[in-house]
Parts: sequence; structure tokens; C-alpha cells
Amino acid sequence: MGKRTAEDDSIDALKSGDRPYQEIGEDTMDFEDEFEDEFESEDEIMEAGVDGLPDAEREAEEKEDAMDVDQEIFIPGRHKLQAGQSLAPDLSTYEMLHTLESPWPCLSLDIVRDNLGDDRKSYPATVYTVAGTQAARGREKENQLMVMKLSSLSRNERDQAEDSDNEDSDSEDADPILETKTIPQTSCTNRIRAFQTLSDTPNTTTASMMESGQVLLHDITPHLTAFDVPGSTISPAQNKPLHTIPSHRKDEGYAVDWSPASLNPTGVLATGDTSGKIYTHTRNAAGTFSSDSTPFTGHTSSVEELQWSPSEKTVFASASADGTVKIWDTRHARTKPAVSVAVSSTDVNVLSWSKQTTHLLASGHDDGSWAVWDLRSWKPSKKAKSPSNIPTPTPVASFNFHKAQITCLEWHPTDDSTVMVAAGDDTLTLWDLAVELDDEESRETGGVGEYPPQLLFVHWMEGVKEGKWHAQMPGVVMGTGSAGFGVFKTINV
Repeated sequence: MGKRTAEDDSIDALKSGDRPYQEIGEDTMDFEDEFEDEFESEDEIMEAGVDGLPDAEREAEEKEDAMDVDQEIFIPGRHKLQAGQSLAPDLSTYEMLHTLESPWPCLSLDIVRDNLGDDRKSYPATVYTVAGTQAARGREKENQLMVMKLSSLSRNERDQAEDSDNEDSDSEDADPILETKTIPQTSCTNRIRAFQTLSDTPNTTTASMMESGQVLLHDITPHLTAFDVPGSTISPAQNKPLHTIPSHRKDEGYAVDWSPASLNPTGVLATGDTSGKIYTHTRNAAGTFSSDSTPFTGHTSSVEELQWSPSEKTVFASASADGTVKIWDTRHARTKPAVSVAVSSTDVNVLSWSKQTTHLLASGHDDGSWAVWDLRSWKPSKKAKSPSNIPTPTPVASFNFHKAQITCLEWHPTDDSTVMVAAGDDTLTLWDLAVELDDEESRETGGVGEYPPQLLFVHWMEGVKEGKWHAQMPGVVMGTGSAGFGVFKTINV
């Protein structure tokens, strides 16, 4: 996963309120009527307009001086912006769209469940989230773990007729509000994941994979509470890590995942590093963590992603830069995965396990391709004398639309046919795998022949690294990239 730095740009603000004026003295003349003697009647003035030009002539001049707006569809990876050009979203395709900046870019984020209810579709909307920054080299002490509350997220403006029908439904005119609680860090965060216990008063813990090789666990429950309880304060002790995992020593990593709370209520964590090692960590009833001293080994290169099974408490999948995906069972030998398959000739960067159809696993690769696999067709591991002997299954579906590495993909939390994908071509795309192409549909592509029929939406986001579906707000996505954060909902998901 690539690194980047951020630069601060400063712009001098324009001052308002002061206006140049001329004092009126004895020699001051009366204002001269610039249209005096030019028109013979009031009717002629009204017809010509206040600028003295006929309407047709004035409109022609305005059209000539207007900004040249290109309405052509911009296809990432195929088109390039010319000097002086910039992209603007078509707001008619979004139900909601908001962007915000952070002090430093963030490589990773996670959305935190809240007590505002499930299946929320009303506005204004509220989102709780966590992210970790990546400060520039030499300024590592400026890094932060950010706990955020985004509220008053409004729906995009609609036509007046529709607004008049919903005047009493939602209050959507308020400006968005961002509240932040920060925890100081001394290293940048490669990836962050949140775990929440299942109770009426849930406890929320974050696991942060740091560039330093450490894994930091923080209890952010007080920080979340402080947003909604007036007078709450965060003590220095509450900003300190709940636990530090030293298992990876100085090997940094990007792979971290919590087992679902429904399967492991106290919290079980898996972490992987660039040396190919995977460790599991368990929180006991007293709230303390213990790490297994023996790692899972079998990958010949960096472990890029880990995903716990949504239905089996002892099973997880790992993806590696060695091009393989392995399925592990914590009850079995740590040097032999239950299944090992080669899914790409390049790095396998990310995985996502479908929560609705649990035999489906999606993988994203460094060459820009991604695929969906049916685990029922994967055969148990056999002794392979070399990586070339590792079996290569046939995917259920595969796509090569993106022209840069896949940095994130995630199944929709409640729809097993919808997948979100982020890539290094500055796009975050939404896909509907249920769409099938027939001859009639193939003839009508809207003038864009390079779009697969399963592609629902392309969202442009500079330097996008990761996106997450909001499990309680159907169709809402939050992404993070070099230019900050974005929260949006499209009209077709």
C-alpha cells in the first residue's frame, strides 16, 4: 500500500467591509445620467435592458464570455485532464455528497455503529467514524488517531416541486457539523479497525496497525460518549493505549481484522505483517489481551489482508503479495492452511468476505483486477513442492475495469450482489453482480463502450485508499484519500 505526504497550502483571505470612496466637496457635481438623450422613451429603455443593449445582443455576449464546460463523461484511466481542467461531480446522481479535510491524509478508516437505529433513510444524517493519519516524514509526532462525529449531513438540493411536497419531512438546510476527539500518535497508521461489544452500552475498541510495527489498542468509548454528553472531558489516561501488541517487533503491517462480535463476543483479533507472519490475539473476561506466541506461517511474502469468516468463529482468510489466498482454522496446525490457492500473478492487496452469502470471497489485486470466488470449489491444501503447484481456481466473476492497483473492496452489508471497490486510479466504484449482459443490452451502452454492465457508479476521489459501507444507513459510503474524506449516497444504490 503506497505512502504519500501532505503539503500545506495557504491562501491570503480577502478583506471585506472597506470600500474606496470620495469625499463630497463644494465642487462636487451632480451624477450624470449615462443614458440621458440616448433613448426617447421609457419603453425603449425597458426593451433594451439596464445595460443599454438589446436582450438578444446581451445574451450573445454573455454566452461568448461564459466558462467553457465540457459535458463529456470522464473515464478514469482512459482520459486525462488537460491543463486548466478540473472535474466536477454531477450532483443529480447523488442523494447526498459531502467532503471534508483532515490535518494529514489518512490511509484507513472504519465506521462505528451507533444507537440511532438501523435502516436509517431520513436526513439530516449522522456518522461516527475513526481514522488514523499519516504525517509527513520528520513530523511523525503530529500523527493522530481521530474519533469523529459528522452530523447535519443534508440531502442534495432537489427541484422545487419535490421540495414543496416534503417541506415538513426533514430539516435539511443546516450546515454539516464535524466534531473530533484526537489521540496523539508517534507513528502513522497503516490500517485501523473498530470492535464493538454487543450490549445496550457497548464498549468500542480500535486496533491500529502502525508503521512502527506495533499494534495499538485504544478504548474510544469515552471519546464517543463525549460527543453526546454535555460537559464530558477526556483525561490524558483515556488517551493512552489500552494495550500494545509487540508480536510483530519492527515489521510493519497492513492486515488487521476483528472476528465478528456475534461469534467472539469478547474480541479476537488477527494481525499480519510484511514478513509473512500472522498472529491472533484474544481478550479475556477481565478485559486484558493475550497474544499467541506461535504465528501462522505459509505466505512467502507480505500479508496484505486478513478477513475473519462471518459464520465460523475459528476460520479466517489471508491475502498476500505472493499472489495467494489462504484459509486458516485456528484449531489446526499453524504452518498448514486448510486451503491455499493462487488467485493472481500480482500482489493480492485486499479481501472481503460476503456477510450474506458466506461461501463468496472477493479479492483485489495489484494489476487493477478483482474477482469473486466460490469457496465451495476450493480444494483442501496438498503438499506443494513449489508455488507453481498451488492450484488456481476459476472465479465466479472477474473484472479488469480499473487501471491501477485495487486498494479496497467491500461487500454491501445487506446485499450480496453489491460490491464497492477503490483503486489507485482515484476512483471508488460500485458494482451490481446480479446484472447479466444480454445481446439487447450490449447494444445500448450510453455511448461508453468500456463500462461493464455490472458497473453501477464511478465516484472520483483523489488518492482514495479505503471506503466503508455504513451498516445502519443503506447505500451510504465513507471514503478516505489524500485529499481528505468523502461521505456520499448515490441515487442508484
